[in-house]
Amino acid sequence: MRRIDAHQHFWTIGGPFRHGWLNVPAHEPIRRDFLPRDLAPALAESRIDASIFVQTQHDPAENDWALALADTHPLIAGVVGWVDLTGPDPERALRAARLNPKFIGVRHLVHDEADDAWLARPDVRRGMGALERLDVPFDLLLRPQHLPLIPGLADAYPLLRLVIDHCAKPRIAAGPTPAWLDPLRACARRPNVFCKLSGLVTEADWKAWQPADLMPFVRAAVDAFGPGRLLFGSDWPVCLLASSYARWVEALEWCVRDLSVSDRALIFGGTAEAFYSLPE
Repeated sequence: MRRIDAHQHFWTIGGPFRHGWLNVPAHEPIRRDFLPRDLAPALAESRIDASIFVQTQHDPAENDWALALADTHPLIAGVVGWVDLTGPDPERALRAARLNPKFIGVRHLVHDEADDAWLARPDVRRGMGALERLDVPFDLLLRPQHLPLIPGLADAYPLLRLVIDHCAKPRIAAGPTPAWLDPLRACARRPNVFCKLSGLVTEADWKAWQPADLMPFVRAAVDAFGPGRLLFGSDWPVCLLASSYARWVEALEWCVRDLSVSDRALIFGGTAEAFYSLPE
């Protein structure tokens, strides 16, 4: 079974796409180009066989850019891109994107929408129907306040595979509060909802976090979803703000060390293979 990083990004500074969030002074360490040649050594060090690129732009041109990288770099197992779910014909747009077999899913930056109920809008739901009909998974980039919307979404589209990115970005310093944990458990009661163990280090104290700080959140996710619906992701290069790639992998391995070998293999690759129906 391959070990797969189910969540990473590439970007170039001064290229065709804007990354305005990188202009924040705290993000200076990652305000540079990050491409497959930069990721490859980190994957090798941590014995990760392949990765999944996840979109950063509401721009279908980024799909083409990332798919071109995937076509020339075997380490990229697939691309989670973007399609305008509120557009005039999302099904047609999805069919066009899927002409490349490495286009494996769609994401929208939901947590950047001014409307916290964006996922409940009728035009968005129409796009969700297109995803379900074409069997295209959807990545949910959320914060805890968005979690209560997900059970209803999962019930409305029971054949649509949904994955919560970064455990919905809980506040690590606050511990697993009911405002995060209760709706996360409600999401997990829907069999078509999955969760990525990713992005936690950047929700912790960047300079002082320890694996024990993350343990309650990892264990809560394991207890709620089980290994068969959990995916390891690095969120590289964003994770570099708080951790090396290797340190995050080691921390997560420590947090799940009491699970069986087969369960750990699911988290570190098997679930991603199944969720995204990854091509060989």
